[in-house]
Amino acid sequence: MFQSLNNPKEAPRSILALDFGGTKLAAAIVHFGEREWRSHKRMLSPADADAKADLANMRSLIHDLLQGEKPAAIGISFGGPVDAKLGKVRLSHHVPGWGNIPLREILEAEFQVPVSVDNDANVAALGEHRFGAGIGYESLFYITVSTGVGGGWILNGHPWRGAGGMAGEIGHVVVDPNGPICLCGKRGCVERLASGPYMAAAAREELHKQPLRGEILRSLANNNEDAITGQLISQAATQGDELALEILQRAGWALGVGIGNAANLINPQLFVLGGGVTKAGAQFWEVVRRVARETALPEVNFDIVPAALGDEAPLWGAVALAQEELN
Repeated sequence: MFQSLNNPKEAPRSILALDFGGTKLAAAIVHFGEREWRSHKRMLSPADADAKADLANMRSLIHDLLQGEKPAAIGISFGGPVDAKLGKVRLSHHVPGWGNIPLREILEAEFQVPVSVDNDANVAALGEHRFGAGIGYESLFYITVSTGVGGGWILNGHPWRGAGGMAGEIGHVVVDPNGPICLCGKRGCVERLASGPYMAAAAREELHKQPLRGEILRSLANNNEDAITGQLISQAATQGDELALEILQRAGWALGVGIGNAANLINPQLFVLGGGVTKAGAQFWEVVRRVARETALPEVNFDIVPAALGDEAPLWGAVALAQEELN
């Protein structure tokens, strides 16, 4: 066990927080009990990255931050299914080579400190609960809408991962059985309609079918359809592009249906939404909130709010994971 911080002679214990995202890597250091980063670094993952490249790049970030110092504990957020008990990554839906990688074991052997790892949605839920929009709530559901769509539960003040660690997969709740095929093989999943890459793919498909539509979106992309992203669709929608608005509203509808059903099933106090797509503006949020209320029973009360920690929710959740190792 580590000594208490009540000893004034004891040097502050540092926590290393890591975030393996689908398109980016981030690492940060904070002292135990503090709420400001001592140092922070992030980088985009190369388009052709695999698990080996991700680990090498993350090690580079870590060593830049630590400068030879040793953290007291490491917390890790990973963008994909994780066996939190074993600290093993099951797979990544976006980066190849991550199947059954014992990430905790690798980093514990390398740094000789306790390591905790969980999937990004669970970790971000913990971050928002301990440090962000969920402070003071006993139950919440955090949803990240970005490269993919995932969720993490806090019930009775603690993470709830389900029997096999797969609770919270709202991205693969089917909301349109006749909809397009998702990466998971089903049709009309929330993720297939609301995630950034799929929104961009839908926009490109419509632009091919109807070349006269999406004038603002085309302009923002400099007439390069490959440059269209979920963020660009949000910008175009804000400027009144009808095609972008249509895609964004469909994404908001899918997410709203998923939230309303989750509200009926579990009845949390709060839904916290994070990820790049949730920065789409007022129209997106209006659709999400309206459809969620229409889907849920009138007697089911809940609030839907933006994540207070933004893109740093997984990092702060990783801090909370590591702090549990030190308590």
